[in-house]
Amino acid sequence: MAIDDEADRLAEEERPGPSELESVLFQNTLKDVEFNRALVVDEHASVYEAVGLMRQHQQPCVLVTHNGKLSGIFTEHDVLMKIVDTGINLAHTAVSSYMTPDPVTLPVDAGVAYALNKMAVDGFHRLPLIDSEGDPVGVVSMRNIIGYLSGFFPKDVLNLPPDPTNIFRRREGA
Repeated sequence: MAIDDEADRLAEEERPGPSELESVLFQNTLKDVEFNRALVVDEHASVYEAVGLMRQHQQPCVLVTHNGKLSGIFTEHDVLMKIVDTGINLAHTAVSSYMTPDPVTLPVDAGVAYALNKMAVDGFHRLPLIDSEGDPVGVVSMRNIIGYLSGFFPKDVLNLPPDPTNIFRRREGA
């Protein structure tokens, strides 16, 4: 057996197969995925306070509550598309005026596959997570899920060339 053939065979043995990936997708829940903890503001908080909290924690969104229950999500996209260049007074404008009301949520025990499907089909970048009481506990993003799944393929991901389109254009080695 040639050295290249042996290396290919070993690489295939180390790579999780479709059934292993399916197992991860269908049996693991969002509890297994590292997600961002919830940054929460009351719906009467100002846009200035919400943006300040997002900047302080370097997070792309805050969850907005009414009497402790999730009532909306306010994201950096909302800032860019609804607020920038409008001249509003950020300190005197309630975040509830610019949030996305009644966001789609997922329980923390939802399956990874379900979350991935929901995000892909509905075009969400992030989804609020709620506990069994309906209280917001975090936000999961597509990046969180992809990072989690890539952990099952460390050699494949870490060994990608810097420019995947340039794999066979130049010889390396002798």
